[in-house]
Amino acid sequence: MTTPTHNPIIRRDTSAWRLQVWLSFGIAVSLCAIGLSWLPGNDLDRAFMVMGYVFCLSTAFALAKFIRDNQHRSVDTPMWKLVVWSGFFLAMALTGWGLWRMGIDPIWKAYLLVCWLFLISSVFTLAKTLRDAYDADLLEARLAGRREIADAPAA
Repeated sequence: MTTPTHNPIIRRDTSAWRLQVWLSFGIAVSLCAIGLSWLPGNDLDRAFMVMGYVFCLSTAFALAKFIRDNQHRSVDTPMWKLVVWSGFFLAMALTGWGLWRMGIDPIWKAYLLVCWLFLISSVFTLAKTLRDAYDADLLEARLAGRREIADAPAA
């Protein structure tokens, strides 16, 4: 008697989607860099905003990974959860505060705000796309290993 084989479907993003995600992320980073490099005002404000954007960028990636890692069961400590969430909210709050208090024209503030939000949303999309590809590769490798074991002659 033979047992039915089950070949699960491994879902992968299309190449068009991956291109769109990477282009969106690249455009968001470029727009932020352009806006911050041409930002009127003093150098200290510009440096603060650059640090804020980089802080937001890194904490958004950390938060996306944390959420995905703990999706099905909690694998991180409560202290790490506090660090990740508070780091993200602190980065967003400080950057928002810095943008709000800057003495620049409202059009510049609007430009930087839109670029900043575009950057954060593209980070989460990129992180998800990369993690989905990793999960698909991992599943594919596991299935290939199981096939090798099943096809190996009994010793």
